[in-house]
Amino acid sequence: MKRRRKAARARSRRRRGPRRILVVLGAVLLVVLAATVVPVAALRWIHPITTSFMTQRRIAAWWSGDRAYQLRYRWIRWDEISPHAGIAVVAAEDQKFPVHGGFDLEAIEDARREYEDGGRRRGASTISQQVAKNLFLWPNRTWVRKGLEAYFTVLIEHLWSKRRILEVYLNVAEFGRGVFGVGAASEVFFDKPAARLTPGECARLAAVLPNPMRLHADRPSAYVLEREGWILGQMERLGGLAYLRGM
Repeated sequence: MKRRRKAARARSRRRRGPRRILVVLGAVLLVVLAATVVPVAALRWIHPITTSFMTQRRIAAWWSGDRAYQLRYRWIRWDEISPHAGIAVVAAEDQKFPVHGGFDLEAIEDARREYEDGGRRRGASTISQQVAKNLFLWPNRTWVRKGLEAYFTVLIEHLWSKRRILEVYLNVAEFGRGVFGVGAASEVFFDKPAARLTPGECARLAAVLPNPMRLHADRPSAYVLEREGWILGQMERLGGLAYLRGM
């Protein structure tokens, strides 16, 4: 009789083991979801005070002893930004932005083929992916970061409007050393508020986005000027301001 009871208790413990593991995994999943979904949902209405990239730049400057480093960042509302700024960054960075679901699969495939054919590695990130990376992640290209970037991109695309995504991008993108957002960039580089930026100035700012540490809006190289002209042409080809109406 005692043996039967011991065997029954052993079988019961074996059955409870997997259940406990599932309960623990479920609890961990709920914590992860709460720690990620809630902040992303809140940022649909709350303007970010800072971003992961800004924090990392500050830490890097402090660690290197760069006391001259100054971070400039000031949030400005959508209606305080020149309407040309939105179409300029879309034309430069992500021309399918109004219609894709967060990822440009065609651009990703083109970048992969180009790299396999011996070309240099180039990014195919959408504006939504760049917002996810700038707000929450770090710049290194690792599989872990790319996976987290994809996860946050899906959250952002489902919880925010397209206009909110573009508004946040224009406010947190790095346009120069320590210069974050179109509000700070317009004042530092053109000595005017962002609402008064011309199409050419917006195209100039968009032209430096691929590498704001080496490309300068206030001291444009021949490459930046050439890229500015190309972006202006793409803005016109897409239909100008009408391309982003209805977002």
